[in-house]
Amino acid sequence: MDFSLFFFANDASAAGDHGKYDVILKGARWADRNGFSRVWIPERHFHSFGGLSPNPSVLAAAIASITERVQICSGSVVMPLHDPIRVAEEWSMVDNISGGRVGLGIACGWVPNDFVISKNQTDFDNRKDVFHQNTLALQRLWRGEPHQVTNPLGEPVDVRIMPRPVQADVPLWITAAANPDTFRQAGEMGTHVLTHLLGQTVDELADKIVLYREAWARAGHKGRGVITLMLHTLVGDSDDEVHEIARDPMKTYLGASLSLAAAHLASVPFLKDPSRIDVGALTPDLVDATLEASFEKYFHMGSLMGSYEKCLDTVSEMERIGVDELACLVDFGLDPGIVSAGLENLNVLRRLANPAPLARAERVAQAAE
Repeated sequence: MDFSLFFFANDASAAGDHGKYDVILKGARWADRNGFSRVWIPERHFHSFGGLSPNPSVLAAAIASITERVQICSGSVVMPLHDPIRVAEEWSMVDNISGGRVGLGIACGWVPNDFVISKNQTDFDNRKDVFHQNTLALQRLWRGEPHQVTNPLGEPVDVRIMPRPVQADVPLWITAAANPDTFRQAGEMGTHVLTHLLGQTVDELADKIVLYREAWARAGHKGRGVITLMLHTLVGDSDDEVHEIARDPMKTYLGASLSLAAAHLASVPFLKDPSRIDVGALTPDLVDATLEASFEKYFHMGSLMGSYEKCLDTVSEMERIGVDELACLVDFGLDPGIVSAGLENLNVLRRLANPAPLARAERVAQAAE
């Protein structure tokens, strides 16, 4: 099982505050030193939830300049918001700064307000088609193939991006959760999958992974693809201790997520029937009860939070259903000191989950016995 760090903080800082990015940059350096596979950063606009990263390529360039080996991934670029030429140019720069360590998580997007920055706001209604078209264009541009556009004089122009990236092809993850067809599409396209447990159970995710791998094999791609699962993470000595530490910060974090989703319920992809939810009926007491229940569900069934034993059981369960990588979301409002201690515990968990093979001499000795 690969382990990565995922940063998706709720930005509660004020204008003029310093150190907004300290946890991310320190965490990226730590992941680089300690053998973690990837660092993931999101794209989010106009809201505190994920608000530290309106342009992941900028933050990725900063991370690239202070790391040496860890892969640097977006989680995720909202493709219908952007011209694929700009996406390819920006991330090609990061690929060069990092020496070829870029990976791109890409998504359709679901927040209507985000689409005020797109060149055509009708792209929101057609975002799945625009996503597919822009993704194909991104791949062609990355490979150095010509991309035909029309300049202001009405003349057709073939453009190729500069600088040329280090990697011949950009590794892609499609963000998917509720819709099985998105898993199937990723398999057909030969991309990896970035997913989470919002709006789906572990068993439902297991079924979708089967669909993905079947589609991958039918399309004739080599290997089997990568399933990356985001999980809120805090590892400690006991379940009770971690529960107490994580409870209030996680409820505040979930409250920010609820605030974002409540304004656009009809568009939320991980709610099964948003039309039945009456936001106006959510009194403060009911909101608190909802957040309390959400935290308990996450803690017990949808996270990497708790003791080493509990978390190892979770890793084993995710391995069983075909997950290849756990993207550990560590910055959900905890004190930076707790985040740092939790990272060290997470590294212990990673080693326990991935025991090093016995040295040849030890294997020979054991065989002789």
